[in-house]
Amino acid sequence: MAQVANSNEPVVIGEEAGNVRLITLNRPRHLNVISSETVSLLAGYLENWEKDDNVELILIKGEGRAFSAGGDLRVFYEGKKSKDSCLEVVYRMYWLCHHIHTYKKTQVSLVNGIAMGGGAALMVPMKFSVVTEKTVFATPEAAIGFHTDCSFSYIHSRLPGHLGEFLALTGARLNGQELVAAGLATHYVPSEKLPELEKQLISLNKGDKDAVKSVIEEFSSEVQIGAGSVLNKKSIIDECFSKDSVEEIIQSFEAASLKEGNGWIGPVLKGLKRSSPTGLKITLRSVREGRKQTLAECLKREFRLTINILRSCISGDVYEGIRALTIDKDNSPKWDPPSLEKVQDKDLDTVFQPYEAHLELQIPETEECRWDGKYEKSVYATSKFQK
Repeated sequence: MAQVANSNEPVVIGEEAGNVRLITLNRPRHLNVISSETVSLLAGYLENWEKDDNVELILIKGEGRAFSAGGDLRVFYEGKKSKDSCLEVVYRMYWLCHHIHTYKKTQVSLVNGIAMGGGAALMVPMKFSVVTEKTVFATPEAAIGFHTDCSFSYIHSRLPGHLGEFLALTGARLNGQELVAAGLATHYVPSEKLPELEKQLISLNKGDKDAVKSVIEEFSSEVQIGAGSVLNKKSIIDECFSKDSVEEIIQSFEAASLKEGNGWIGPVLKGLKRSSPTGLKITLRSVREGRKQTLAECLKREFRLTINILRSCISGDVYEGIRALTIDKDNSPKWDPPSLEKVQDKDLDTVFQPYEAHLELQIPETEECRWDGKYEKSVYATSKFQK
């Protein structure tokens, strides 16, 4: 393969092989977390390749033991020192999420490791997403005072029953076989077969969906989820996580935990109770709103939520959550407000309030303008916007 990148360890490597293009996320020592440079390179490659008639198939994988662990929390934490210092990467990532969901060429993600948060947004929307026994998925943002983002308020709200609320609020992890069973991935392939699958897809040299699917299925295995999988707890999850509020969800979950055979609930419940009250309430409302919204509407709302959370509009919990998890690593966050009942609905209304049209994430509305709305053309990148 011909490499399309400079030689000083780029964070994203793009390679060419006939009609196939391969993207490698290349920050293995940092679990391929997503930086501003990562997003810019991904967007550049994907736009150029979609417009190139010679390109038919896109493969994406991660170097090392992670596919991608999501956003760089340390960058967000450092960003609290300067208002909107992370606005650009947030805008670019959510704009890119729209284009990944609606991409015109066949995409295959080869996910042989951790895929969490925004990292999973490079897996789930693909036409084909291949996972292995090493794959670990989660959307754990609510726990640290953030919210389920990068299009996952759209994705989770469309999962069967109330599995989406469960995954968003608890940050529960799914393995590769569970991902396929839940509809969040398309194929399960043992990791030792992945290099050969990649070679065969490159040799295929075309993006015909049926042909690509046929190649993947030569390597894939039937999935068998374990007896203890949360996917086998559908009735309990639907009963508890269909409630109208986080308080009612926890109350219902507590009641269920007392019944025989429900010992699995205890650790999950403990995690819920340790999570940011503000993060939980924002996340539940976001996923619920997502049920009634388009992809574009979800991404615009997620953009507003993220900017308002990073601006500490109603709480600084996201910075306290990152501090406790990543910076000081004491796992003892001090939430403000400290309890669910003290998170006011009027404050939640504030972070969900729509922006003026020119301040919203600019999602293209027509195919002719599909790649319009970039950050550099937005009001945020011009002198008209004062931080």
